[in-house]
Amino acid sequence: MDLRTCVSPSGKFVYGIHKPGFRVENLRERDFISELGLLTDGSPVDNQCNFPEGPVHEPNGEWIFEIPNAFPFKGTTFIARGWADGKAADPSAIRLPEPPQVSFSSLLKEWFGEEKIPLEKINRIFESLPEPLLLALAQTSTDPFDLVRMAELSCEFIHGSGGRPIGLKYDTDSTGRVSAVIRNELLFDVIANNYSLPDEYKEVMVMRPGAQGGSEIVGEWSDKENQSHIFEYLRRNSYIPWGHYAANMASDAIRYRLSDLTMADMTGLRHLYYQRIYVGMAGQQGLAVPATRRPLTSTELEELRNRVYEGITLATGEGRLRFNSTLWGWNFGFDIAPSRYRLHASHQQIHQQFALIPASVPAFGSDGRVEGAGREMDTYGCGDQVAAFAMEYRKQTGQPFFDDYIRAIRSNRRMDSDREKESSLIVYEDDGVMVFVPKAQTSQWELQLMTTDPVGNIIEADSSLRFALDRAMFISLRVLGAMGAKMVTSIECSKRFDSPDSDHRLLYSFMPKLPYSPGAFSEAQLRWINGHYPEDFAAACRAKVAYMSGVL
Repeated sequence: MDLRTCVSPSGKFVYGIHKPGFRVENLRERDFISELGLLTDGSPVDNQCNFPEGPVHEPNGEWIFEIPNAFPFKGTTFIARGWADGKAADPSAIRLPEPPQVSFSSLLKEWFGEEKIPLEKINRIFESLPEPLLLALAQTSTDPFDLVRMAELSCEFIHGSGGRPIGLKYDTDSTGRVSAVIRNELLFDVIANNYSLPDEYKEVMVMRPGAQGGSEIVGEWSDKENQSHIFEYLRRNSYIPWGHYAANMASDAIRYRLSDLTMADMTGLRHLYYQRIYVGMAGQQGLAVPATRRPLTSTELEELRNRVYEGITLATGEGRLRFNSTLWGWNFGFDIAPSRYRLHASHQQIHQQFALIPASVPAFGSDGRVEGAGREMDTYGCGDQVAAFAMEYRKQTGQPFFDDYIRAIRSNRRMDSDREKESSLIVYEDDGVMVFVPKAQTSQWELQLMTTDPVGNIIEADSSLRFALDRAMFISLRVLGAMGAKMVTSIECSKRFDSPDSDHRLLYSFMPKLPYSPGAFSEAQLRWINGHYPEDFAAACRAKVAYMSGVL
């Protein structure tokens, strides 16, 4: 088959296995033998093995599995057998350790004696730290005392009774713009994103509405019984054309860790997403919205969705919708290197971002003029690539891709052919949804969530399916958090609202970043290097799901 995918029309996965055996001619002229050090018994260790006399023979090199991604535009995954066999012996070892407890203040007191080091001296020591050390400590300290010291260095607070922070000092610049007095912006950002900073500091630095700027709050969701509260911010002049919305946890419901995320939070975050898209599409179709200045009830939301869906169905073939697709995503986890490289999201607090995507945009040539009267260029949505591939797959095979993909997942066999070990890729399944480990992971710990019925976007998803999606998403992220994931990128790949494709499934990817695989030249070529079999990662995830009954 010409299509480069691991899914075959037989409903099986297909992949390659490299079994290297080779001879390498030795073109080195000289030897550079030197002593490297000593063994514990005092005998020398040298580098003789690095300088062979003749050609190098490797008769039986380590196997490497090459697995094309189910979707060709996502590249190919390579699994080293030696690494993966080690994990297969104990899938529970696929996890990250908890970060160590770090307290610079305790170390100072240990050095100088608690009675001999006044607070003023501790503050001066913090002030004298070089910035790289200060940033490293701000990122890794788990001591609230440390973090408060550095927070007070980063900006100017207003203090109330007992010295507690009640606000920030503000100033007006030459243009009349009002902004907080921040002495060290980078230190401020790192401190405010540290989970161990006391919540009263988090609130005045970043969580209180307005603390992060003038973005208008245009939505709210609250569940007092479950202590969940979320604001929806409008980001007008966004890097996303036509602006986007951000659903952020409110200052009375601070969530900095995946283990703090509740099902009520996920319901609220997603309700704001569904509500904004349905209301936006209703406005495009001239439909009345049930209410303003309050969130829609679940019943009102479903009734509005039905009306929007019917309007799109009736309009099919009568011209494209102006906005016909969604963008949804979430970067969880903030980190920054002492060298000032930011490693992930702009803020730690749990949040989600979403927007409507227009169908097309006016096309311009290099001379700055529109190329042809009324010429339009189709806009980009990541689901479009899925749709294009699924169409080509059907063209070449005569079969719907997603049906074959689901059959391959359900009939999966282990890559190492060990029938004594678990072979399922499925982590969790509910009515209409499946959480699974893709055969070719683009992140060491990637999970995917897919609708098992032909539902391709949230306009087609009724209330019961939306609940199943939200629950499966919650389980996926809590599982990754329980395994130690600190940074996770989540994206949605959906089909256009007015697409006639009945095969496309709504697909979500959850892609953690791990400390030892930040991405480099391999990943830039879409070559994804993995150290475990996907079946063993699925087994490790299922073990975490089994412990989650108390939070569902």
